[in-house]
Amino acid sequence: MQAMTHVGSVSQTRAVALAAKEAQPTLAVAPGALRRAGLRAAAVAVRAAREAILAANRADLERAEGLTSAQRDRLRLDEPRIEVMAAGIEAVASQPDVVGRVVDGWVLDNGLRVSRVRVPLGVVGVIYENRPNVTADAAALAIASGNAILLRGSSQALASNRAIREAFVAGLAEEGLDPALVGFVEDTSREGAIEFMQLEGVLDVLVPRGGPGLIQAVREHATVPVIIDGDGNCHVYVDRAADLDMAAAIVVNAKLQRPGVCNAAETLLVHAEVAEAFLPLVAARLVGCELRGDERTQALIEGVVPASEEDYAREFLDTILAVRVVDSLEEAIAHIRRFSSGHSEAIVTEDLRAARQFVAGVDAAAVLVNASTRFVDGGELGFGAEIGISTQKLHWRGPMGAEALTSVKLVIEGDGHVRS
Repeated sequence: MQAMTHVGSVSQTRAVALAAKEAQPTLAVAPGALRRAGLRAAAVAVRAAREAILAANRADLERAEGLTSAQRDRLRLDEPRIEVMAAGIEAVASQPDVVGRVVDGWVLDNGLRVSRVRVPLGVVGVIYENRPNVTADAAALAIASGNAILLRGSSQALASNRAIREAFVAGLAEEGLDPALVGFVEDTSREGAIEFMQLEGVLDVLVPRGGPGLIQAVREHATVPVIIDGDGNCHVYVDRAADLDMAAAIVVNAKLQRPGVCNAAETLLVHAEVAEAFLPLVAARLVGCELRGDERTQALIEGVVPASEEDYAREFLDTILAVRVVDSLEEAIAHIRRFSSGHSEAIVTEDLRAARQFVAGVDAAAVLVNASTRFVDGGELGFGAEIGISTQKLHWRGPMGAEALTSVKLVIEGDGHVRS
């Protein structure tokens, strides 16, 4: 799609953003019950619009060219996925209210009463690729946290995103909430993306969800604060003290349950003491998955493609798994420190001391013990949904639910206090 025509000096993108900014203060002070009612109505409206959403999605899929199987899977919607979307909105609505929550408080020696209270960020921008579910998840989390949101998806998912947004805001309107709170950007051009990233004075924070190209573009062009939803080069390490059947089940789930998502495993590390028993066992279960391994892996499994350093650094988002045999837990941790994107890392072990060493030694947003990396997801972890998974360390780390879209302000109460 070409860039939208400017009307006067204000583009469609900026006009929608300004409308969202104007609507947000009313939502910020609205009762939590009203925000929750709006979300429940939005979930009902999304279910009611399933046929229109599916028709829009079919049109997107028909137009889409040059997508990998994983990219098509992320773009595709069906009735179960729409139901998951609607249920996710309801799950967000059922969460405890975060707006106005007192984080902590104290009384100073001079009698001043100080508290820290959670408040909305303001206007949240989300720029994302072929993931129509993000439209509903992000909108729900924004409304729950008292924020307005500006949605800018990809050209491939434009019709799907538009249909979901239209249904969502129709539900909000039934409860008297302004549809402008969920702004939708029609311009999917590169120039439009850069304009979106530079909405200073309008966007309070930008969350990009997509591949390395999008993240790099945001790093280069964004002039507003950014929370990076980063790559998921996730590892599973099978320790010498692992239950091998458990380990095989975890690896298969982490890699193949849904290969094209950021919390899927991309590298398998196996302790040398169990490699001979474990690698043929897990290879037999990784049906349809290409294995790329080091020399010791190649010696134990037929048909393994030699792995390069680049393979260990890649987020495949496909049915490809890099494999390496390591001589110790320390070597596994060193490998992860070198190649990890800081998303999610897992160890399978029956040795409590090894588990504790791994948890302490691995630097990632999420570290799992005897569980699949696929659990690192806002819905799975009890946040209702997620607007992304932050791999950076400031403000928030890990799946971002409604609380991640708030900041705090100090409330200081006195009795005529003046400073001497």
